[in-house]
Amino acid sequence: MASADLREQLDCSICLSTYTDPVMLRCGHNFCRVSIDRVLDTQDESGVYSCPDCREEFQERPALMRDFALCKLMEKFLFTQPPQMKSGICCTYCVDSPEPAVRSCLHCEASLCYKHLRAHSKSPEHVLSDPSTSLEKRKCSVHKKILEYYCTEDAACICVSCSLAGEHREHRVELIDEASKKKKKKLRDVLLKMIAKAKSTEEKVRSLKERRRKAQEQAAGEAERVTALCTDIRRRVDDLEKKVLSEISRQEKEESLSLSALIRQLEIKKDELSRKMRHIEELCNMTDPLTVLQEPDTGDLCDPEEEGGDEDTGGHDKQPHDGGDLDVAVISHTLHTLCDLITGIRSGIYVEGPADILLDVTTAANNLLISDDLKTATGTEEKQKRPETAERFHNNNQVMSRRGFTSGRHYWDVESRRSGWWMVGMCYPSIDRRGRQSLIGFNVKSWILSRCNNQYSVVHDSRQVWLPHQISSDRVRICLDYEAGQLSFYELCDPIRHLHTFTATFSEPLHAAFYVSNGSIKIFGEQNWKRPS
Repeated sequence: MASADLREQLDCSICLSTYTDPVMLRCGHNFCRVSIDRVLDTQDESGVYSCPDCREEFQERPALMRDFALCKLMEKFLFTQPPQMKSGICCTYCVDSPEPAVRSCLHCEASLCYKHLRAHSKSPEHVLSDPSTSLEKRKCSVHKKILEYYCTEDAACICVSCSLAGEHREHRVELIDEASKKKKKKLRDVLLKMIAKAKSTEEKVRSLKERRRKAQEQAAGEAERVTALCTDIRRRVDDLEKKVLSEISRQEKEESLSLSALIRQLEIKKDELSRKMRHIEELCNMTDPLTVLQEPDTGDLCDPEEEGGDEDTGGHDKQPHDGGDLDVAVISHTLHTLCDLITGIRSGIYVEGPADILLDVTTAANNLLISDDLKTATGTEEKQKRPETAERFHNNNQVMSRRGFTSGRHYWDVESRRSGWWMVGMCYPSIDRRGRQSLIGFNVKSWILSRCNNQYSVVHDSRQVWLPHQISSDRVRICLDYEAGQLSFYELCDPIRHLHTFTATFSEPLHAAFYVSNGSIKIFGEQNWKRPS
């Protein structure tokens, strides 16, 4: 166990392998020379050097001092330990008892254990690298020399012979380490851009997920509201049906009892008449005139109408009307509550629209024609002679509505009569009337749908979002839900299609706003707005 702990103490904290040519920084921490050199190389760009272990910073690139004590300790320890095949690459010269290689020599094309590394030549042509089994790949396939240079024109690693006498002799070449540093710098720049792009993409994904969550919550809320509304409708309609059917049943029973009593009276009268008829027939069939003449009340029997007729039935001997005797007025009055129910349902689904949207001529720019009914704005090159006031838009083809909204849900439709650049939406009355900051959509006080060159976008505070939809209809709908802070645009096609919804916390009255460069815009008001699904 002690041996294992000691071996761990002899591992470099950077490469996690047993120290190779250990060196020490001023702070006292040890590393492999090759490993710490690589770390310091990466710190060259920032000019800030620090120890990978304790993070102590140095003003300049620190000098690397070989730790002789640690070298001796390693030699003593490694010679007393069984071989560790961490890299899986064995020393080329340890044939009888394989030892793990700690370095490879590109010149000799051999891998070396720590023992053979100490005896290995230190001349410059013997280039050492991490243990590798593919040393031939680090040599030129033509000249069998180490690849020391990089041809920038052919993007190829070459040897000294290639650069002096080979096909690359007139090309621009660099030392392979320098070329590697440059490529790493480019890769770091690319990495930084990719990191920024990945962060931006992650933000977009997070934003879309949030929008999806809100859409799901809104859909769930709307589904719950509609379910509750329909449940209440069914309950109230069922109650109304029961009430109407109960009234019909009551009237039917009452009428049936009355008619049954009348029928019984008439049956009695019919039986009496039948008895009298039989008696009269008997008298008519008698041959004895004396008996016939002596029969009392024969005159009454022959003229039943003189008995008073309807008096026996209490005046109920009447023919029923074609429509029956049910009180249809009462039933109709009960059913009339269905109208109240429908009105209540409409209040849950529909919202009363604005009484009227009229253009405010006092705000209209002088390059706009306003129709007499204040419903149509048309762009014109002929300047109008309206007085310049603080309320009027200056040098912008814009106009606002007279009416502003501070609460409720409202909507209206607009239709473009000819192709051109137009914008429709809403704005605060405090919007500037002069300069570019007065253009609706290009400030924090307005929200608009824009059409330009047959492309549609929505704009607020100069942030423009192009719509992917292909819009074919000339009429769009603007819907405002002031309390919910929503301004929505819809294309009036079949079926109606949602284009975009702005969400904001409205702090001022909102007026309808219009921009018309050429062509014209006409406003259509409606009585009710059905919330689009």
